[in-house]
Amino acid sequence: MTIAVTGLSFRYGAKLALDQVSFSVAPGFTALLGPNGAGKSTLFGLLTRLFTAPSGIIVMAGHDLARAPRAALARMGVVFQQPTIDLDLTVRRNLVYFAALHGIAGREADLRIQATLERLGMAERANEPARALNGGHRRRMEIARALIHRPAVLLLDEPTVGLDAASRAAIVDHVHDLAAEGLTVLWATHLTDEVRPDDGLLILHKGRILADDTARAIAAGRPLTETFLALTGAPA
Repeated sequence: MTIAVTGLSFRYGAKLALDQVSFSVAPGFTALLGPNGAGKSTLFGLLTRLFTAPSGIIVMAGHDLARAPRAALARMGVVFQQPTIDLDLTVRRNLVYFAALHGIAGREADLRIQATLERLGMAERANEPARALNGGHRRRMEIARALIHRPAVLLLDEPTVGLDAASRAAIVDHVHDLAAEGLTVLWATHLTDEVRPDDGLLILHKGRILADDTARAIAAGRPLTETFLALTGAPA
């Protein structure tokens, strides 16, 4: 398994945000599905070491995040919910800067940037300022940036928030294609239509994992939305 989480708990003061969360993620596409406030962003904060938990173990691509944080972080690419690009730089310059942070420069950086932009259908936008891109293309650029150092794991926290339906569908398709090539993807969302029947699925609610299987198995012949609402007690 590329990601293994065991007994992870976290509190904000008296509020228990995650309660003994355990799961594993293999190569391919796994959705972390939960309503707003379920603990998805808290979990991503812990997986990316934005903050640390007092208990639990996170192993990322064979590296214990607590014991070998640099090795673990080097094996992951991350797309956060809030955009983190420099709007005044071109697409290419954004990627050159990020590649340099990973010690990748010169011809090697150029080759990786070109290949990654082509992979995401962004090659023709390479010399445009990021500010000129629409929301969907900015997200594609962030995904390209997260792939420059060839991570084993791609983490995406609600990556389609604020996008129109066509852009959202295109991003979902692109990331599923990456997963089909062998990348381990963990995709946090509250939208059931971003999950396909053969995807791995973790349902998180009130800080606890309620289901862990393929989406098809969890839905058990019903629409996934219906199953999700039944499990989380949310109003239809």
